[in-house]
Amino acid sequence: MDWFTAPEYWQSRLVFQRGLAGVYLVAFLTAALQFRPLLGEHGMLPIPGFVRRSPFWRTPSLFHLRYSDRLFALCAWAGCAVSAALLAGVDAYVPLGAAMALWLLPWALYLSIVNVGQTWYGFGWESLLLETGFLAVFLGNDEVAPPVLVLFLLRWLLFRVEFGAGLIKMRGDACWRKLTCLYHHHETQPMPGPLSWYFHRLPKPLHRVEAAANHVTQLVVPFLLFAPQPVATAAASLMIATQLWLVLSGNFAWLNWITVVLAVPALALPGGHPTAAAAPLWFEVVVLATAALLLFLSYRPVVNMLSRRQVMNRSFDPLHLVNTYGAFGSVSRIRYEVVVEGTLDEAPREDSEWREYEFRGKPGDPRRRPGQFAPCHLRLDWMMWFAALSPAYAGAWFAALVERLLENDRDTLRLLRGSPFPPGRPPRHVRARLFRYRFTTRRERRETGAWWQRTYVREYLPPTRLAGPAPRP
Repeated sequence: MDWFTAPEYWQSRLVFQRGLAGVYLVAFLTAALQFRPLLGEHGMLPIPGFVRRSPFWRTPSLFHLRYSDRLFALCAWAGCAVSAALLAGVDAYVPLGAAMALWLLPWALYLSIVNVGQTWYGFGWESLLLETGFLAVFLGNDEVAPPVLVLFLLRWLLFRVEFGAGLIKMRGDACWRKLTCLYHHHETQPMPGPLSWYFHRLPKPLHRVEAAANHVTQLVVPFLLFAPQPVATAAASLMIATQLWLVLSGNFAWLNWITVVLAVPALALPGGHPTAAAAPLWFEVVVLATAALLLFLSYRPVVNMLSRRQVMNRSFDPLHLVNTYGAFGSVSRIRYEVVVEGTLDEAPREDSEWREYEFRGKPGDPRRRPGQFAPCHLRLDWMMWFAALSPAYAGAWFAALVERLLENDRDTLRLLRGSPFPPGRPPRHVRARLFRYRFTTRRERRETGAWWQRTYVREYLPPTRLAGPAPRP
């Protein structure tokens, strides 16, 4: 079938595959380095307890068969190894079927992690990586040119990511319609970056231009992805530029980078492969069947996207094959932060010395400049942002975090910048207080050197201590 492949997108496929492998590598490395205190046998939300409560058909994962921290580590590091191999281009040197198996392996491994990751893996970019990774299985390697249907499905995914995000904004917070959301967003976003203070201090008319440009990019430009070239390339390029602007303005894990990678297959990049053979019949049948399945599964995401009650970041099947996406349907006007502190005093007094725990990414010390952590995903820091919005977000894990701090748990402390207490002297009490944070003005910044100004709001958790030997989950 001459229509089945598009040799002119050979170079686009190559860039896409290497970019996706890089995102996979970051995701698996993040999982390997963070899982023990979050999900391990003695973690805040242990996987063994979760798999006992959740049936396999709802959360398919190899960890339903058996779980141990060693097995999880093996899974995560194996994912790193396969991703690194794909990043190096190993799939180009093996037969087509073997290349598809190589791309299927990281998808299956990461699906096993996401489906037991609970709160820590409840972010939209987890499903986005899985949906993108599944499509990559059917893109082929150097034996065949890129299949047209898979290229279309990748554009269809990018369309849903952008258009869904645009709709949720217009239907959600009125400030998006008034073009005023960016008066607040750079200050109140989950994890500001090194340049977020400067973005926040841009003139308000420029913020309105940013918001208007965002609406154009998310509500108009996505339709141009399906136009002939070079219009599709121009549309994808504009989306890439928008995502890079977001990379500069904050830390959104690998969300921006996976979106950039998704836009690449729509680019008409120079370079082809004239020696490519015709696609084998079995490959054509597999691609056709997969495309039909994914288009069928698109029904519920489309209904959701068109609904006035649209929801963000929802998976409609346990394999995360076709999902719905969106971000910042509402924007906070005020930033709150939970500040966690400990003391060595046996009985807390008014004059007790409380030492503050510093997290890696979330704001703490007002004089500490926000750092650059994306594309790495600091899961605990992100959930602390949600916990400040409402204690309901912290109900499942915050008590366990406090318990681990009272134990000076080594794995938990590795998620932080460090502990204010030496290894042999854990705190006797830990408390949490809620503060309001705002970026300093230019004058305050010059006079104090601080990036943030914070004001005490209320007690979040009263002083807490271990009642006895800490029980393990």
